Amino acid sequence: MADLVLIHGSTQSPAGFGPLVAALAERGHRAFTPWIRGEPTASAVEHAEVLTAQLPADLVAPVVLAHSAAGLLLPAVARRLDAVHQIWLAAAVADYPNRRSLLTELQADPQAMVNPEWLGVDPTTDPVLATYFLFHDAGLAALRHGLATLHATDLSGVYAEVPATDPARISSSYLLPRGDRALRATWMARVARERLGVEPIEVDGGHNLYVARPELVAEAIATQI
Repeated sequence: MADLVLIHGSTQSPAGFGPLVAALAERGHRAFTPWIRGEPTASAVEHAEVLTAQLPADLVAPVVLAHSAAGLLLPAVARRLDAVHQIWLAAAVADYPNRRSLLTELQADPQAMVNPEWLGVDPTTDPVLATYFLFHDAGLAALRHGLATLHATDLSGVYAEVPATDPARISSSYLLPRGDRALRATWMARVARERLGVEPIEVDGGHNLYVARPELVAEAIATQI
């Protein structure tokens, strides 16, 4: 049995992980889903303090998973928890080697990182946009769950900060959904190799694939822990 900490991205609340938590429990694992809270100007380290304060005292050497924008928080959370492994799920990986913030990297070549259609879009305000970008691979029941758990999280301070923690400091796996309509598959594959030193594990699904395919994601996680 492993303990896992699942960190939600900027478009969905922790409740979005519900099906994945259940699928992991069926495999004998405990999963915890803290809220990203705090001020928009908070740093990754400050967010990590708030996230880890929500976890039980008996959590020991967990595996920490982050989705999407929460990848920028993952190294700080994993370090604070003395995690044994990090899992990046369609997640941003900070450009620690070049000491660039996410905003600096995005401004340099936005279409290298994201689908051009994604630029300027807020899927938390429009179910059509959310369906297209986040849940396009979901069946009706999963789509309803996904739409009911939409939640905007402002991580402006983290987007603008130069990364303070090397993402490769702790061993990692990168789960790359082939059908992602937000992040570019080519960018995810490159940062997995160059910034984490791992070969990405390609899986079927869209950006929030844990909603549509919780069993697939749980099985992929189980192979890495």
